[in-house]
Amino acid sequence: MLVNSPEGSLQGKKQFVFRRFFAPKSGPLSGKPGVRRLKTYSAQSGYVYQYFYEGHRPFRSGAESGTEFVFSLSADRKNWSPAPVLVSDAALASWEQAHQRDLSSSERYAIAKMALFQAFDERAAPEQMKQEIRVRHADVEAIVETLGL
Repeated sequence: MLVNSPEGSLQGKKQFVFRRFFAPKSGPLSGKPGVRRLKTYSAQSGYVYQYFYEGHRPFRSGAESGTEFVFSLSADRKNWSPAPVLVSDAALASWEQAHQRDLSSSERYAIAKMALFQAFDERAAPEQMKQEIRVRHADVEAIVETLGL
């Protein structure tokens, strides 16, 4: 009951409501597969993750823009959370300019998926997978080399 609650908790609830109300809205996902396929990845961290690809959408964060690839993942098959992979347009443009060719949409998806796998391997616990994954120029170079593109 709010009447008996301390002022700090009421203030926190007000901030939460306003933050949620005024937060920038994400656009709808596109490229969502007709049938979601559950996939599994055994990470070097020792966890086994299950994940679905949900789709992608453009993102803008300050001066940075690109494509956000959204995956749903679970480490225990009970609790699912989104795992956004942000692939910067600047990182892709830098690679494309250096190699004199454009990356296809399938290759861009492969870069995002490999970045997700890298996060599975590097992040010590599933709770850390709730943080967004950002793909930078050096990441694009390494992933493309690994894929042999």
